[in-house]
Order: sequence, then structure tokens, then C-alpha cells
Amino acid sequence: MTGEGFVFSEKPIEIESGAGATLTAADGTEYLDFGASYACTPLGHSPPAVVDAISEQAEDLLYVQGSYPVAARTALQEQLADVGPGDLSKVWLPNSGTEANEAALKFARSATGREKVVVAKRAFHGRTLGALSLTWKDEYRDPFGPLPHGVEFVPYGDAEALADAVDDETAAVFLEPIQGEGGVHPAGDSYLQTAREATEAAGAALVLDEIQTGLGRTGTMWACQSAGVVPDVLTAAKGVASGLPLGVTLCADWIAEGAGNHGSTFAGNPVVAAAAGATLTEIEAQSVPENAARVGEYLRTELRAAVDADDLPVREVRGEGLMIGIEVKRGSMRVLRDLALSEQVLALPAGRSVVRLLPPLTVDEGDADSVVASLVEVLS
Repeated sequence: MTGEGFVFSEKPIEIESGAGATLTAADGTEYLDFGASYACTPLGHSPPAVVDAISEQAEDLLYVQGSYPVAARTALQEQLADVGPGDLSKVWLPNSGTEANEAALKFARSATGREKVVVAKRAFHGRTLGALSLTWKDEYRDPFGPLPHGVEFVPYGDAEALADAVDDETAAVFLEPIQGEGGVHPAGDSYLQTAREATEAAGAALVLDEIQTGLGRTGTMWACQSAGVVPDVLTAAKGVASGLPLGVTLCADWIAEGAGNHGSTFAGNPVVAAAAGATLTEIEAQSVPENAARVGEYLRTELRAAVDADDLPVREVRGEGLMIGIEVKRGSMRVLRDLALSEQVLALPAGRSVVRLLPPLTVDEGDADSVVASLVEVLS
């Protein structure tokens, strides 16, 4: 089915090419990309090492069913087990973040033999029916009900409410270390630590959705590492293959052993696996998490200084690393429109009042200065 506006509403900018943090439109206009298509290009657009890996693998083998070992897939699984937090050594490679969370939900229920799932208000975990049941916004949920039951929502950041909700009927707690779609709200270390303690005491699984926060975006490879928390399941996607469709579900042994029967035709596609392997290699080789921490701190500091100096209509600047939310006093969509059309800067919404910055993790202080200047111009 096709048609104008079907599924995605198109923006009035036709993108033709990209390199680094720059996207070039069909009319030749260059845009500084501080959205990275929802964090899908951590190394910037078309990173040469990833492009080369894709080309080499495509020449050898485009696809073979997942029951046949393929070197690119096997190498990626080993890489992910190495870089994953703690002892999460079992790897499932679906095709998207939604599928990664769908698998995590199935695995947790199968491994525990329980049904109840505790999730935070404002959460976003995907749009397939299982993952959608874990997603908070009515506008996403209502047209597709009834959804799978057994989900209980609690206030995000309220450790006591979370602990009270976890009991011996709980299969899993699903949390984002920083809520992305929900407005760029960090959980805080103590909140994640409470979630870890409560799930361990109840024999439930702690599932951390790092689809936006992972791969160095918050200043460490995984956001949970700064809190000293190792979940039972960690999900990732977005930029893991530099924009090619791939999800990751990393599991502890006890989850994998009880995961039950699950499968997917295109899971671990060789070309996508090669792209992901090159992406992970470059993230480590280029010290991407460290750059995200440094430039992110600089950008937040400069944004807050500009807000104070120019009395901008901004309520708060928040986030970690290069995952930043700017809560504005007027509609975020108008700000985003003016940034794109007047300043050639692309950013993202996070609800009606938050401008979300998720740039490539390779940006520098000069790029940050450009964005601050553009935001000052638009917000003034």
C-alpha cells in the first residue's frame, strides 16, 4: 500500500546523500544532522569502514538462513558478548528495536513462567502488539487494542513505587535508563539500582531498553554501566549497524536457557552483521563514548549559558552525553521547523515541548557551537 502520508508524513526536504554529520538535499542544501535519524548513525552518515564491510560481504554472500553459521554473524555475536555489560553473553539478532523488545518480553515470560510486566509511565518500547503493550502513549496504543494484558505502569523515577509493584507474579521490569520518546528524562543511578535489587529479590528479569542510550551515546558504552547495574536482558538497535535494520537482545544464561522457541527469517543477515561488526569496531577504535561524554557536557553547558544570557524560552536542558532534551515554553514542532528551514539544522521532537538532540557521536565542539547559535536565533 502506498500513498501520500501513509505511515510516515514526509518532510519538505528530499535527502540525496550524507557524510559525517552532514546531510545534503537534492537541491544542494547542506544540513547539520543533530537527530541522526533517531540515533541511527553513531559514526555519522556512510562511514567508510562500514561501507567497505557491507560491500565486501555483499560480494561474498547476501543471505542464507540463520541455521547455517556465517563468519560475519558469528564474529558479531562474539563482539556483542565482549562489549555487553557483565555476563550477558547470549545474543539474539532480530531486525529492529521493536523486535528486540518483543523477544525480551517473550524470553522473560518463558524463563520465569510468569505473566506480569512492570513498565514506567512515558515509556516507549516499540509498536508491534507485544512491545506496544509496554508503551505508554494512548495515541500509539488506542487504535490497536485490545493489547496483551498483564502490564502495570508505574511513575518513572519513583523507586518506592517500582519496588512495591514487583512481586512474585512479576516476569520482568522493562526500563529505559533515559527515556527518549518520553522527553529525555534520566532515571538516575539509584532508581536503576532499586530496579536491580527488586527484580533479584522477586526472581524476575530486569530488562533495560538501551535502543537509544546504548553504543556510547550517554558517555559509556551502555548507560547502565554508569549506575553499576547489569540487567538480565539488554536490548539495542538504532545505530548498531549504522542505520541498517538490526536489533540486539543480549541475555543472561538463565534467560537464554528458558527462552523457549523463537525465530525470525532474516535475523542476523550477513550483510547487516558485517555492517554492525564494523560499526562496533569503529566505536571502540575512535573512543566514541569518550567523545560523546566530552562534547555532550560541552553542549549542555553552552546551551544552559545561552538560555541564561539571552533569556530564552526554555524550561530545562537535560540529558547525558549526546542524548539531550531541551524543554521549550512553546511548541517543539515550530522550533524544529524553523531550525531546519531557516538554520539548516535537523533535530527531533520528544513530545510537544521537547527538542531532542541525538547527533552522530563523532561531532565536535565546533558542531555544538553551530547548534547553540542556531537555537539562540530560532528561540529569540
